[in-house]
Amino acid sequence: MTDRYSRQELFKPIGKHGQQKMEAKHVLILGCGALGSANAEGLARAGIRKLTIIDRDYVEQSNLQRQQLFTEQDWLEQIPKAVAAKTRLQAINSTIKIEAYVLDASYASLEPLLKDVDLVIDATDNFDTRLMMNDLMQKLEKPWIFGSCVGSTGMSYTILPNVTPCLQCILDATPISGATCDSVGIIYPTVQMVVAHQQAEALKLLVEDFQALRTKMVTFDLWNNYYHTMNMERAKKNECPSCGENPTYRYLDYENQTKTEILCGRNTVQIRNKRHVSMVELAKRLTSVGKVKQNDFLVSVEYDSYRVVFFQDGRALIHGTNSIDAAKKIYYQLTG
Repeated sequence: MTDRYSRQELFKPIGKHGQQKMEAKHVLILGCGALGSANAEGLARAGIRKLTIIDRDYVEQSNLQRQQLFTEQDWLEQIPKAVAAKTRLQAINSTIKIEAYVLDASYASLEPLLKDVDLVIDATDNFDTRLMMNDLMQKLEKPWIFGSCVGSTGMSYTILPNVTPCLQCILDATPISGATCDSVGIIYPTVQMVVAHQQAEALKLLVEDFQALRTKMVTFDLWNNYYHTMNMERAKKNECPSCGENPTYRYLDYENQTKTEILCGRNTVQIRNKRHVSMVELAKRLTSVGKVKQNDFLVSVEYDSYRVVFFQDGRALIHGTNSIDAAKKIYYQLTG
């Protein structure tokens, strides 16, 4: 097995010493869709000690266009993504330890899994989970790498507690679209570009070459030939509730978490959170998904076999299912 990582070791910034450091590290990937599966494969091939994968979903046919670890058989058997990924990755590299968890990550479920983790890679599909993770990473002082992509656009940023602005600082300073893959689609090269940036930063952190870390946020649009880096130093705020001088970690509080309940006898699930959604912008985005109706109080859309109604107070009703998991999936597909 001495030749396995020889080409990686020939790269001077890594070398044999860096490879030894990498082989002692544990990385957790939150989400195993397009970004997660590609990141997981890259890290497995790089030879880290341990990889933990968390995902709540199973493989669907529409995933196969861009989620590179999965096969048609995984789709036909509805294998959970984390389980299918582990099987494939162990076939790629049997020398590393891989743990797969089929769960909807929350503060309570995620914190125990982070005890000996050296790095977290963001591959989630919604900002509710990201903001919870941002608070948790700041509290535990663990580095993580943000990544997001839709259509032909993407972005990535490396977040170091006590050093860089956190995700909350960035969201306050930089407007980010709420578009989703289900509303505007996505092309595979977009995924690969975000993963390339995330993977490069991950390798730097794992071999402890901190001086080489990129300090700017990367944004791009592959179809329209746009690439830009933004200096985010000024985005860091002393009063930030996540990374400021007196953090409150509000997204770890129960009151600020997304809540769900099945409405008795109505084949409907209600989802509530405190995240403000512009009704005008939401209605505009949803026109590409299905038939939209709007008034002064709500926006509704016909989506597949469901009817989803969004209210100004942050509630949403997903009509057509009694499954909380299915309702949350639909909700995040539509809202981002």
